[in-house]
Amino acid sequence: MAKTRSNSAVRLKLVPRSKQVPGPKLVADNVVRVQCANDRELNSKIARFFAEQQPQTPCLVVDLDAVARSYQLLRWHLPQAKVFYAVKANPAPEIVGRLRGLGANFDVASRAEIELCLAQGATSDRMSFGNTIKKERDIAYAYEQGIRLFAFDSASELEKLGRAAPGARVFCRILVDCAGAEWPLSRKFGCTPEMALDLLRQANDLGLDPYGVSFHVGSQQTDLAQWDSAIGRTARMFSLLAKTGINLRMVNIGGGFPARYNNGVPGMARYAAAVMSALTRHFGTALPEVIVEPGRSIVGDAGIIQSEVVLISKKGYDEEKRWVYLDVGKFTGLAETMDESIKYRIKAPCGGPVGPTVIAGPTCDSADILYEKTEYQLPLDLKIGDKVEILSTGAYTSSYSSVGFNGFAPLKTYCI
Repeated sequence: MAKTRSNSAVRLKLVPRSKQVPGPKLVADNVVRVQCANDRELNSKIARFFAEQQPQTPCLVVDLDAVARSYQLLRWHLPQAKVFYAVKANPAPEIVGRLRGLGANFDVASRAEIELCLAQGATSDRMSFGNTIKKERDIAYAYEQGIRLFAFDSASELEKLGRAAPGARVFCRILVDCAGAEWPLSRKFGCTPEMALDLLRQANDLGLDPYGVSFHVGSQQTDLAQWDSAIGRTARMFSLLAKTGINLRMVNIGGGFPARYNNGVPGMARYAAAVMSALTRHFGTALPEVIVEPGRSIVGDAGIIQSEVVLISKKGYDEEKRWVYLDVGKFTGLAETMDESIKYRIKAPCGGPVGPTVIAGPTCDSADILYEKTEYQLPLDLKIGDKVEILSTGAYTSSYSSVGFNGFAPLKTYCI
């Protein structure tokens, strides 16, 4: 089994803010100006792949070295935490294999993800079955494979775990405020802390090991204070249960660390500092085991989608806005543009002025509009057949792509 690299092996040369390449400029509250394709922002390794291989579009290209750097950066800033990569963010076997070799653990949500991790050499002791909605036969399969760490947030799920995974370590997910998240999580996952206290006591009665508490402050979280509030609730639960003889040992702080979709997100150092400050404030020096489940922050910035312009049109003679249709859309990987929640940076060939644009996908579904309320400023000399790059698309794109809606193939992924 591969060993986790020591801290000395993950030192990175950090670029001073003054020397960093700026991201896209927000020209108004709801306007994004698209960058030119010759900007240095484009990953040179991926740019070379596009130039030399000229892959059929749309496609996603992921730089495995960039994945490794993001993982190492998180380990450097949060050495106290065990990193469980959220496989759902991008389940490419090459990514799982690379992270396994670096010592990562894995947050799995299904039998298929378990099988994927096992096939890439990950052992069962490095997996957490973090989905709170599981078939009992899948729990039994995971238990047979040796997995002993399971999430739950309801009495019925707890009963399934008691039957199918006797003696397993279980952690209860609680509801928290997701304010500040660009992709907030609904009430689908988690329960109130009051209910969680009762459920963890029931876990003990069922012969399970009440191991800890988990929460998720929302994906692409931009408000660092959210971790303090959630960790505070968790610490109070630890104290209350300890008074009844149940000693929790683990807090799972979930994900929420961002990819660089825009200029406004702090760096990983500030996120890690906020998390550690909250942990020490609420737990003192007796810190519990800490688990973090990053997905977006590990693979998001490592991937770029290349797409072709299929059509450019206007809806009327007096319309100022053009419509630009790409060969990638909501059903071929860009599902997180739903409600225009995630605003990807886009690079297009340009050399002149830009103008307001609606960006849409190629399918025969009226919902397949990426950006209409958020005005993207695309080059006026953009032509049908031009290639554009959609940046920071390594997470939640290929894994969201449909199996073939309208006959369009699922998003092809290249890992280089």
